[in-house]
Amino acid sequence: MSSAARLSRLLALVPWLVVNDGITITEAAAHFGVSPEQLEKDLWLLIVCGLPGHGPDQLVDIQFWEEARIHVLDAQTMSAPLRLSGDEIVALLVGLRLLAQIPGDHDRVALLRATHRLQDAVGDLGDRSNVVVDIAGDSSVVDVLNEAIIGGRHVHIVYGSATRDEVTERDIEPLRITSDDGRTYVEAMCRRAGAVRTFRLDRILKATLPDPRSDGGIADEPTDATSDEVPRDAGFAMTAAATPFSSARIKVDGDARWVLDVLALEDIEEGADGSLSATVLVYDPEWLVRTMLSLGGIAEVTTPESLRIAVANAAERALRAYAVEV
Repeated sequence: MSSAARLSRLLALVPWLVVNDGITITEAAAHFGVSPEQLEKDLWLLIVCGLPGHGPDQLVDIQFWEEARIHVLDAQTMSAPLRLSGDEIVALLVGLRLLAQIPGDHDRVALLRATHRLQDAVGDLGDRSNVVVDIAGDSSVVDVLNEAIIGGRHVHIVYGSATRDEVTERDIEPLRITSDDGRTYVEAMCRRAGAVRTFRLDRILKATLPDPRSDGGIADEPTDATSDEVPRDAGFAMTAAATPFSSARIKVDGDARWVLDVLALEDIEEGADGSLSATVLVYDPEWLVRTMLSLGGIAEVTTPESLRIAVANAAERALRAYAVEV
């Protein structure tokens, strides 16, 4: 669980408990999607939080150890949810409207419902509430990319490169859509480059979905590098083209939870020793090797064996390179 996710829950927890006085720990945990043990940890943290001075009368007072029912005795200034400022409301509306136009499998009905509810709740913000958000690019291209992302298919695109002033054709596996500085980009596995590449959406001149029967892996001719049996002295020859959309299982030390804020991890499990085991998507295995080395031993790959050996080999090579002969 990331620190950002926990902070968001803590800020929402007190006002929700005020409204739902007397609820059980189990019921509250189910509402917030955490275990009862985690909710108890949150409550123990909240009762040592409060206003500057941190005296007994300045701390949040919550009773939850009798009959496992929760009663907020003193919420301090957290009895009601924080109100958004006008600028924050506009920023949120812009984000929601932009997300509704970006391809992906997110719930567009829920996005529109949230946008309308937010608009109704804030009332009239003048011209700021009527901001129109429109992502650059052909709408037909956006529709094709959306279908490809949802169906896990590859797309044939005609792309106008700005750096080389040329038009190329290539097949890509769209991974995600991102937006930065007012521009929208498609991050995808490019079959031509054999690696992850980023394409500006407004430079994709045409996009088509090939026959589903041709939607195989990224590489038309898979190599032996996809095997889990990698010789220990062979280095790391596996490429992203050979292992599209694979994943790895990693183990992170208990005192290094900040890693959750750095990597996009899934299926997180906590061990008895406080360590975390999680799944990380691997679009480029070499990226994972570099990432594990940069963590300096606080995390390790547990599966698959090929990636675990690859990290070990890379670490050995790095140590030999830094070795000093006496």
